[in-house]
Amino acid sequence: MSYETTALLDVKEAAARRRSIRDFAPDAIPEGDLDAILDVVRLAPSAFNVQPWRFVVVRDPGLKAGLAEAAFNQRQVRSAPAVLVLYTDMRDALATVEETVHPGMPAEKAAAAAAHVRNLFGRQSPEQQETWAAGQGYIALGYLLLAAEAHGYQTSPMTGFEPARVRTLLGLPEHVQIPALVAIGRGAEEGFAHHRHPLGRIVRAA
Repeated sequence: MSYETTALLDVKEAAARRRSIRDFAPDAIPEGDLDAILDVVRLAPSAFNVQPWRFVVVRDPGLKAGLAEAAFNQRQVRSAPAVLVLYTDMRDALATVEETVHPGMPAEKAAAAAAHVRNLFGRQSPEQQETWAAGQGYIALGYLLLAAEAHGYQTSPMTGFEPARVRTLLGLPEHVQIPALVAIGRGAEEGFAHHRHPLGRIVRAA
């Protein structure tokens, strides 16, 4: 399998070609390529348009070594030229909720929309808010994996790590959730071919 690409893949092609890769070429990812991938990710849907996801792009070898230790020494963390740390921060999202209200709304409706979101989540504990935000983060994660593949880069999403160590290493607030770490780069292996349930196994009419 060749990972070279001269044009963006469509969604089905990207989904069909994607593999979880653990060995990567050492080549750095151009900043423009990473920006293009994350520019797709920011378009992911979010309930109430809250968009609580945030990303840290880790390239520094020392930080990657620390992430590897926090991720039980999974080799893809050290192998990949970059690791994206997906975290969600509902506290920041609620403090800046006006930024997510559509600018086309009249001022009165915009203020009411922001107040509605704050009131809705104000009934929840901080822990409930952050758990909800993490669930939203998985939507962004799906977009990230497909966008990376469409742009000719391979990924390995990881949920096996110690969140507290990752937060400390990157100086993240204690309240944030970390749904996943994602190793990204040019794959140096093909990975395993898909083995997925047929539609009849996972879909039923009602």
